[in-house]
Amino acid sequence: MRILRILVSTLVLLLSSFPAFPQAVEWKIDPNHSAAQFTVRHMAISNVTGTFTKVSGTVLFDENDITKSQVTASIDANSVDTRVEMRDKDLRSPNFFEVEKYPTIDFKSKRVTNTGGKLQVIGDLTIHGTSREVTLDLDGPTPEISDNWGNARRGFSASTAINRKDFGLVWNNLLKTGEAVVGDNVKIQIDVEMTRKK
Repeated sequence: MRILRILVSTLVLLLSSFPAFPQAVEWKIDPNHSAAQFTVRHMAISNVTGTFTKVSGTVLFDENDITKSQVTASIDANSVDTRVEMRDKDLRSPNFFEVEKYPTIDFKSKRVTNTGGKLQVIGDLTIHGTSREVTLDLDGPTPEISDNWGNARRGFSASTAINRKDFGLVWNNLLKTGEAVVGDNVKIQIDVEMTRKK
């Protein structure tokens, strides 16, 4: 019996000597307070800005080592809104997003880097059925707060730039001057608010 107690005590001491490895906490993107915006050149003279109003996804956030965090997000391509219905219909059509065939725009992170406090999320962005690796520059995440209903919340913003032709969005038209009606380079800004899974 004494030997058994010694073995148990030894096992407890051994286990307590190992450091704890906390798991990442799961956060849900709040679709009601998140959006993805894009800006593209129009006729080489101005910018047109649009918004995707339906964004969902999950963030596995590691408080102790943010580089171990993971992001998975999905955008409803049909939710595109540029404030001009005719233009929105064209964006939903086979000329651009072809939403009936490709209803979502998806992002899945591969790694997170932290260089001198500058955070970047590298992952695969899939638009129009084509996936390309992109780098998102992060602003945040914000400190955790508790809302009036007891939900833990935090947020972050992410930005990047892509060439739409890399994703098979190649439609265009030329003006008499030779300028393209729609520019190729697209700036993307994503604003996310998320709640911690209970």
